[in-house]
Order: sequence, then C-alpha cells, then structure tokens
Amino acid sequence: MQKDFLTFGEISFDEIKEVFALSEKLKKERAFTKDKPLAGKSVGMIFSKSSTRTRLSFEVGIHELGAYPVFMDQSKLQMGRGETIADTARVMSRYLHAVVIRTYGHDEVVEFAKYASMPVINALTDDYHPCQILTDIFTVYEYSKRIEGIKMVFLGDGSSNMANSLMLAAHIAGFELVIAAPEKYRPRADLMTMKNSCGKVVWEQDPKKAVENADYLYTDVWVSMGFEKESAARLAELASYQLDMKLLKAAKPDARVLHCLPAHRGEEITDDVIESSQSIVFDQAENRLHVQKAIMSMMIK
Repeated sequence: MQKDFLTFGEISFDEIKEVFALSEKLKKERAFTKDKPLAGKSVGMIFSKSSTRTRLSFEVGIHELGAYPVFMDQSKLQMGRGETIADTARVMSRYLHAVVIRTYGHDEVVEFAKYASMPVINALTDDYHPCQILTDIFTVYEYSKRIEGIKMVFLGDGSSNMANSLMLAAHIAGFELVIAAPEKYRPRADLMTMKNSCGKVVWEQDPKKAVENADYLYTDVWVSMGFEKESAARLAELASYQLDMKLLKAAKPDARVLHCLPAHRGEEITDDVIESSQSIVFDQAENRLHVQKAIMSMMIK
C-alpha cells in the first residue's frame, strides 16, 4: 500500500484482496492468537469529531496488534491554539509510528500527510471515509464471495463522504454502484467516472427504479456532524429516499441491507428494515475492527 490511506484512491484491487485475506485471518484468529505484529509501536489518534465505532475499533485494534494507542482530542492540542498542521505533523512523526485522523476538513488530513514522515490514515473527513468503505466491501465479500459484478445502491445524500468513497471503490473493485439521490444531493461528477475504471457508477433520482435487481441496499444518516443547521431541510428533501420495507422488497428477494451507523431510525431507515433478517449492519460494524487491523498491519513498518 502507499504511505497514506486518505480517500480510497490510494489502494489497488490486488491490495484490496490482500486486505481481505488478512482481515479474514485476523478475524478467525482473534480469540486465540498471541501474534503482536506492531509490538513496540505507538499509533496516534487525532479526533475532532465525536465517535463510537471509529474510536473503539481503532483503539482496540491498535492494542490487539501490540501497539500503544495515543488518543488526542484535537481541540486540546496546540493546533487548536495556532500551531500549524505542518509543524504538528513533523513533530508527531518523531514520536509516533502512524497517526489516525478523524476531522472535518479533508484538506487538513492532506496537509498533515504531506508533512508527516509516518503513515496517515483517514478515519473520516467531510469528503471521504475510506476505512468504512473498505470494511463495507469486505462484508459484501463475506456474504457474496465476490465483489466484481454485484449491484449496490446507496440511498440519500449522493454528495456525502460515504458516496464519494463508494464511487472510488466501485471503480477500483469492479462493482456496479447506483447513487439514488435528488438533484440537490447528486454525486460529484468528477468521481462518477475514472480512467481505467473496472466498475460502473450511475446516478438515479427515482429510488424505486434504482433498487431494481440490487444485491445490496446502503444508507447513511442524512444529517452528518457539521450539517446540523440543515437538519430540517435535509429531512424534508430526502424523505422519499428512506429505506423502508416497501423499498427493500423492490430489490432482489435476498438483497442485504448495509448501514455504517449510527442509524437515525425512522429517518433514513425504518426500524423493521434494520432489524430484519436481511440486515447485516452489525456484522458490518464488527468488521471495522478486523479490516482496520489489516490496514495498519500492512501500512505500519
């Protein structure tokens, strides 16, 4: 893998398969392995957004790999008092072996990686969420035994960090992705196509048409952190894209349901769908741990 994992565009399909193989191994051996491939290492975790799954999965994963997790609230660092990102990155590179960053502006992570001499892993920005998406397609692989050729439909905000990273994943991993979203939340044109793409990305405004013959239906919260002032408007504008039982039944009979959590039940997804036998959201959540352990094992030397 390249030095940093920032958008999903930094990984090849062959490397994705390597991550999958290692994730399977780590998942299977978790209960009894004594292997500590990152023993003696220290991994920083810089978070400016609140978190449940991301913090837990990374902190537990770092510990299980034998490294020491160093959690840092970004507001408590000197960056919050005027120190430059460049200076912070260069100093931290003298102390740590890698850093995981969860923040708002993607440009901050890019700048940090530019000046850091250690691997930088994006644990979520407003533009991309690559670790989550790699986990998602690993979960799809567990259920379908393939990625190429499956049809996934993402419902809701087509301009979100999830949609952005899913589009990159579709091009690289070779699956069909339909973004079901209204005009105001249409996907980024520059990410819908990619040179030498192995997959297919389509935008569809009609959610019922979008889910026809879908293998996987994916949704996410409509009001992400930082967009709270738009809450009322977003809920109204995206209401027809709610993943309910009627929409689920319009997909393939054995279609699976994905959600990266947290879920706002009754908004982007109904309670009966997320609790249905077709929902695999909690397997998906668990896999964050195993996939991120694989990513760190491959990136941190």
